[in-house]
Amino acid sequence: MGKLDGKTIIITGGAKGQGAAEVRLATSLGAKVVVTDILGDAGKQIAEETGNSYLNLDVTSPEQWAEVVKFTISEFGRVDGLINNAGIDQKNHGGVTDTPVDLYRTVIEVNQVGTFLGMNAVAPAMIEQKAGSIVNISSIAGMRGFAAVAYVASKWAVRGMTKTAANELGSSNIRVNSIHPGAIETDMLFDLGQDSINWLVSKVPMQRSGTPDEVGETAMFLLSDEASYISGAEIVVDGALITR
Repeated sequence: MGKLDGKTIIITGGAKGQGAAEVRLATSLGAKVVVTDILGDAGKQIAEETGNSYLNLDVTSPEQWAEVVKFTISEFGRVDGLINNAGIDQKNHGGVTDTPVDLYRTVIEVNQVGTFLGMNAVAPAMIEQKAGSIVNISSIAGMRGFAAVAYVASKWAVRGMTKTAANELGSSNIRVNSIHPGAIETDMLFDLGQDSINWLVSKVPMQRSGTPDEVGETAMFLLSDEASYISGAEIVVDGALITR
């Protein structure tokens, strides 16, 4: 038996990288997964591979979020978990003096507003069933100040919203937690270029990058009943990078 047997989980950004790893892990642990992304072909492929359902979802659209939740309840009768995984990087890594306002708003819309809309969409169903677990994927950039002001702002916001939601929804037996990955082997890391990757990994006390599965296993624990008294927590998965 898997620790997610009988649970229905919505995963955003599930077409590749971190999200795809979470889809595979949740399925292997017995969950039914609603895979969502804007990358239709890749998302459908992961859903078909794992025997799950795929829905297109722009996380900045309240209407599309409503459709995802409506489908999930119609198909499975409940929503047990949500992983707000979808997110984008700030390509220019600019600070407060050189980040264009349109770029800032784009990052905030996806990473911050998208996470809010996800919680907002699933909360009514979870309140009605008096159970649920929401896992918000933030970053170590949500724990400290780094370059890339828009990305940092969005990930600090995810951390704060997580605690607010945990406080608000706790009486309905809904748990809300955030995960803060460091240098994880996804496109977001690879896009930095080899020199930057080498420099970043050299700062990790464990002297290596992490894998999507290592973050995913943390998410699976938080979705499961094993984490039944954990809410409002921030779990850092970074090989101790944040200690430096």
